[in-house]
Amino acid sequence: MRKIFSILLLSLFLCFGTGYAQNEAKEGQKSSLEQLAESEKEKGNVASARYNYIRSFEDYANKGQTKQSVLCGVKATALYYNENFYEEAFNLLHRVDNVIASSTQSAAAKAALQYLVVKERMQMYVKLRKPQSAKDQLNIMESQANASNDEEVKNDLLYTKAVYYYTFGMNAQGNAVFKEMAQKLTSSKEYDKVEEAYKTLIANGRRSNSASMVAQSYSSYTAWKDSVTALKYADEISALKKQIADNEATISDKDSSLTTRWAIIIGLGVLAAALAAALIVGAIVLLRFILLTRKQQKTIKLANDNNALKAKFISNISAQLEPTLKKLDSRQPEVKALLDFSEHIQTLSELENSMDEEVEMEEVQMAQFCEDIVSQIRNKVRQDVTVKVDAPRMSALINRDYVSHILLHLLDNAVLYTPEEGHIALDFKKRGAHTHQFLVSNTGSTIPEEQRDNIFKPFLEIRDLTKGDGLGLPICKQMALKMKGDLDIDPAFTKGVRFILELHS
Repeated sequence: MRKIFSILLLSLFLCFGTGYAQNEAKEGQKSSLEQLAESEKEKGNVASARYNYIRSFEDYANKGQTKQSVLCGVKATALYYNENFYEEAFNLLHRVDNVIASSTQSAAAKAALQYLVVKERMQMYVKLRKPQSAKDQLNIMESQANASNDEEVKNDLLYTKAVYYYTFGMNAQGNAVFKEMAQKLTSSKEYDKVEEAYKTLIANGRRSNSASMVAQSYSSYTAWKDSVTALKYADEISALKKQIADNEATISDKDSSLTTRWAIIIGLGVLAAALAAALIVGAIVLLRFILLTRKQQKTIKLANDNNALKAKFISNISAQLEPTLKKLDSRQPEVKALLDFSEHIQTLSELENSMDEEVEMEEVQMAQFCEDIVSQIRNKVRQDVTVKVDAPRMSALINRDYVSHILLHLLDNAVLYTPEEGHIALDFKKRGAHTHQFLVSNTGSTIPEEQRDNIFKPFLEIRDLTKGDGLGLPICKQMALKMKGDLDIDPAFTKGVRFILELHS
């Protein structure tokens, strides 16, 4: 089924930056702390990896190895905001700024390192879906790239601009910037870098399930491949023509004998035949590549069409079954379970098919709203369980129906799974000028880490529908995404389970 995510995914960029001349040999070697951080990251121990990257950042800074310090600080920052710890990420980048400012490097070297820091800020704003803030950082990156006087940094800026424009649906601007980068690298005959950039762009589109971006990237890549193949062959022909001219001049200057001339002519004939054969082989390879690319484009389109048809088919089945099921005795647990399942399937399908539609928002007083929500589940709570509400007297812009549905579902689950003398809490926190969170927590057993990603995915296992269909949390997740927010489990909460509904106004 189709999912729309912010392309964030912004994973592969060109490497650049310079360091102290006297520390060049030292900065080429990774410290034991940095090696430990990388090892923890490969094992999936995010918190430990982040902690050791921060230690590496501080250790390198104390030793005057600015470049390595900045690189470790940037890696730790990414591990923060990938888990939505934005405040910590911004604070760490501020510390990295101070390290760069206090270093004795040249202005150009500082600019190259500062470019890395600003780029992380830009990527955070992209993930937060704040296009104007991301654009402001992009402007700063352009200033730093010019000051660095580093062609690799400038090439990276062009690629980053293209990803920014594609992320926020400005495909025309993205195409223009990407074309500028491709032309620049092509003119300098850095064909491998252009091909790597195209493949990265296509991979980003696949990871973000953006069929239009993949198809557009493939189309541009095919056109570029055709043109660069022609350029390569033109270069080869030009080189051969020059070689022929040089040989003829040499023959004319050094040897006028007829025998020698015939030998050279025969040799040139063989060379021309070899070139013709090479051109034929190249044309065959190019044709096969074009056919394969077009086949892949058709495959992508077919897969997207099939997904849409499957979603519509499932929704239609559910809608057709509902009138029949309603004629049965809804007091029977099995009938009620089937009715609920049918309704949940339709709700989930409608949400996924309308992800691009805007959600109506209204200004709501949070203290009263949270109290009203909790009052709806108090009669279900056991007497020995404590229910607490903590919400400031302030207003926020939300979709009342979606947020109410999500919170009531989470609180109903909390009522079911909270043990004797346990605690249930609903908190509202303001995390920034336009970011706020609802936190629903309860004491008791935790959800195993290996199961946390799967609880938001529908239809992963066959269930006894009388014991729940497993679609409640997937529906809540889709509602959160449709509001340009997210719903997830707080990995730092160890006394039970805490869900975080984060919204942006």
